[in-house]
Amino acid sequence: MRLRVGVVYGGRSSEHEVSLASAAEVIGNLDRHLYEPVPIYISREGRWSLPVQPPTTTSAAEVIKGEKSPRAEPTLTEVELHFVAHPAEAPAFTIQRTHDSNGVRTVIDQLRLDVVFPVVHGPYGEDGTLQGLLELGNVPYVGSGVLASSVAMDKAVTKTLLGASGLPIVEHAVVKASQWDANPVGTIDKIMHGFELPLFVKPANLGSSVGVSKAKNRAELEKGIDLARQFDNKILVEVAIPEARELECAVIGNDIPEASVVGEIVPAREFYDYDSKYLDVNSTTVIPASLEPGQADEIRTMAVKSFQAINGTGMARVDFLMPRHGKQIYVNELNTIPGFTTISMYANLWQASGLDYPRLVGRLIDLALERHKAKQQLRTRLTS
Repeated sequence: MRLRVGVVYGGRSSEHEVSLASAAEVIGNLDRHLYEPVPIYISREGRWSLPVQPPTTTSAAEVIKGEKSPRAEPTLTEVELHFVAHPAEAPAFTIQRTHDSNGVRTVIDQLRLDVVFPVVHGPYGEDGTLQGLLELGNVPYVGSGVLASSVAMDKAVTKTLLGASGLPIVEHAVVKASQWDANPVGTIDKIMHGFELPLFVKPANLGSSVGVSKAKNRAELEKGIDLARQFDNKILVEVAIPEARELECAVIGNDIPEASVVGEIVPAREFYDYDSKYLDVNSTTVIPASLEPGQADEIRTMAVKSFQAINGTGMARVDFLMPRHGKQIYVNELNTIPGFTTISMYANLWQASGLDYPRLVGRLIDLALERHKAKQQLRTRLTS
């Protein structure tokens, strides 16, 4: 029998639109001989539903460009989706569709899932919250667990763990929202006393380069922190690497992870912000990246070590920075649910490494089932 795969997408974050595009590709590349995809949409308000029509590459692109609202994606009228957990049974989760009529809720049908493929980027999906829900339901799911997901989502905590593991990271400072709101002038003074401009400013808990800016002077630094403050209560300020090359490497696996070839992002703008990623057709990628002998191997080794440092499982994309006229390589961040769009690096890096998209998503599902099976062997009682 085919495995029933719940593809969860959307979500309550500013990366909602990107998630639609990722889900479209995952659903489209699931081998229908092996898997039955079940699209599960989370609205911006947090409502879960089963869409009549799953996202397509075209419709998702229209949403990202602002030509179409994600609410235009039809859902079943007056039907809500509820997860009913059965941790002692297999499969573990049931999707219960109910209809509420005059205060009386009637179960329409139940749909059991064999595995969940989360494609929810950013907060409330990639940060360990969705993973915690799935853990409570004892359902297999693709990607890292609660710890690695929450750690990788917080760029400041990620840097702490990477540094503790002996991996090179960029000099940085953390600004709390309360600190900024209470004393913006003093905060700016402290940052400028400790670091030389230019500086990058970004929300600590967000992806897709949302809310990221580059500050070349005091006014831009203040403006950048104000922008990042709108998206997060913790802001990361990083020293800008001179003429930085943006290099990326994909990792897959559980206990014995593997790294892909190394790719390079060549942004159409000064740096790879949200518009450069999804709206500017002039941004390009180079796979494999042009590197000196030994540099690609060094990056691949560092990618695996970074993945292990956060206790990652399943998948991650590891991002690196390297000055154009230097040899020092810095680990920048990890994404535990990387983009799966047509332009996203994770699938493209594996494509260049000999693992095409359909086999990639199949491998990730196998890893999810493998990890789940191993956890079921652990004792939950003191006595047998």
